[in-house]
Amino acid sequence: MDKSLITQAAILLLWTAGGCLASRPDCAKPCQIPESVCSKDKENVKPCPADEILKQLNKKTLDLKSYSAQVEYKFIQPLFESEALRKGALYYQKLDKRSKLRINFQTLKQDDEKEQKYAEHYIFDGVWLVHLNFQTKVPRKYQVSEPNKPVNAFAAASKNLPIIGFTRIEDLKKQFDVKLVEQKNGKPENFIQLHLKVKPNSTYKDDYISIDFWIDKKLYLPAKIRAVSTEEDIYEIKLLKPKVNKKINSKTFDFTIPKDFSELEIVPLKKQGKK
Repeated sequence: MDKSLITQAAILLLWTAGGCLASRPDCAKPCQIPESVCSKDKENVKPCPADEILKQLNKKTLDLKSYSAQVEYKFIQPLFESEALRKGALYYQKLDKRSKLRINFQTLKQDDEKEQKYAEHYIFDGVWLVHLNFQTKVPRKYQVSEPNKPVNAFAAASKNLPIIGFTRIEDLKKQFDVKLVEQKNGKPENFIQLHLKVKPNSTYKDDYISIDFWIDKKLYLPAKIRAVSTEEDIYEIKLLKPKVNKKINSKTFDFTIPKDFSELEIVPLKKQGKK
């Protein structure tokens, strides 16, 4: 499968998984996460441990049924002094036996150029990942799992990126050094930042150097993610106006291939990874 394709889809899946948490009351400042996590000593409130934050993410993501948001995805290549910003929408829904995900990019802004229409859609149903590029008009369909063994969208993405909130804490810590970062810029009381540094023997060592999360403490939803690849490319994701566990029209995940597109290219599971 095209690595750039699955990386884009995976990093968005990762971001959704880390952030699809229902709003809940804050506890005493400056921690503002669940009371069970925060220090009981209000005169000397200690920083919330990264392990406890991850534990709470695991608990809350289990209750996730649906999620939708506006998405901004920036890809930065410092070596070439280039950056591209894409904007669109993301939809996720968990059903009884499988999950569905759709990402619709609609615009692109390249470096200092004006923003332009640039439609590119990703649709995942647990078995197949469909990629529709409305510029090249080349549709592709990648098989992710066996038809009788559909996988959760987050499980599929975990092969390329760790799924915060869905990955077991013990497994995550085998791959990364995880720490809570003190905020120095802006208003530090508004965010919780987690920094994941790839370990030398990690399965992700050939792909990433580090991943950072900024979690909005008011809603306990993510504000930003920044992932740095081994090639020093940077992926930044923002999710805006999120809707958690709100009904999503089932037709949102339907799609048709326009008549002026080329013939659908189907990539079976056994052929992926081969040149």
